[in-house]
Amino acid sequence: MGATLATETKILLIGASEGQIRQMEADLEEAGFDPIVASTAKQALTLAAQINPPLIVVDRLLAQDSGLSLCQGLRHQGVKSPIVLLMARDSLEDRIACLESGADDYFLKPYRSEAFLKIVHLYLQATPPTAENLRFGDLTLDLGNRQANRNGRPIDLTMKEFELLKYLMEHPREVLSREQILENVWGYDFMGESNVIEVYVRYLRLKIDGSDEKRLIQTVRGVGYVLRDS
Repeated sequence: MGATLATETKILLIGASEGQIRQMEADLEEAGFDPIVASTAKQALTLAAQINPPLIVVDRLLAQDSGLSLCQGLRHQGVKSPIVLLMARDSLEDRIACLESGADDYFLKPYRSEAFLKIVHLYLQATPPTAENLRFGDLTLDLGNRQANRNGRPIDLTMKEFELLKYLMEHPREVLSREQILENVWGYDFMGESNVIEVYVRYLRLKIDGSDEKRLIQTVRGVGYVLRDS
């Protein structure tokens, strides 16, 4: 197709609940964004390719499709944009399903305008370009392309995985509490319990720890986590 139509204000909204989507659309427009709405997975995949939006919001419950499957489809299509999944439940299984689908984060229903806009601003805040790398042992983190590398093995990260690993690598060998991580990585009043961190740490470990490599992110029981190699 021709040149992409993306701007930094476009947000792709995908959902079948017309009332909820219209409210989100109105809130985003009032906040100065340009929401683009899709009601099916097919429409969403086409629009994502056309406009390359800097943020995608997906309702887990679509009329004929699964929001989780759509997230997977977007990632398989090569979409790198952050994806926020709208979910009705906040169980450990739901959080794991969110990550496995390729989504970066989730927002719990019922819809709340102020809380939703906080997440939008969080994901769309400008990040200055940089050529800096963070390094810890055999693990490096490229801050420019948001990719990790361990022993020459490239590791693709979601936005939230990148922010979590970046925070840990900025504070090597320092025990970080769950509260510190929530405040510095999520950056907003997170509605879920702090064990959301355990879910993200679990998946980050699966990506950065090979079968014959040391576990770098270690749990400090009752406190939080620390990045260390011993």
